Amino acid sequence: MSKHKTTIRPFDAANYLKSEVEIAAYLDTVLEDDDPALLAAALGDIARARGMSSLAQATGLSRESLYKSLSGERIPSTETLFKVIHALGFKLSVSAREVASDQYSTPTKQFT
Repeated sequence: MSKHKTTIRPFDAANYLKSEVEIAAYLDTVLEDDDPALLAAALGDIARARGMSSLAQATGLSRESLYKSLSGERIPSTETLFKVIHALGFKLSVSAREVASDQYSTPTKQFT
């Protein structure tokens, strides 16, 4: 009986983000969760897929700082998130969600 050694590595999304379409779909999906730590981790995955050194240069932040900020273990500052998003070539846009029609309705005055 021969013994084969199996090597197991942790999953890393960065290894699967090959095209801009895949990256955009990944980011869209992450944004649906409304979790800033998850957004930071996803931006970290994208940065590793594209090259953390070039992102560091484009943002003016150190590689070490980016790795920490985009680890998903903490929520980076809004300033850092915007620098990273813009340096990666993304733009943010806002669209309305479907909400109950009365959720944000303005109370009407009743006259007696």
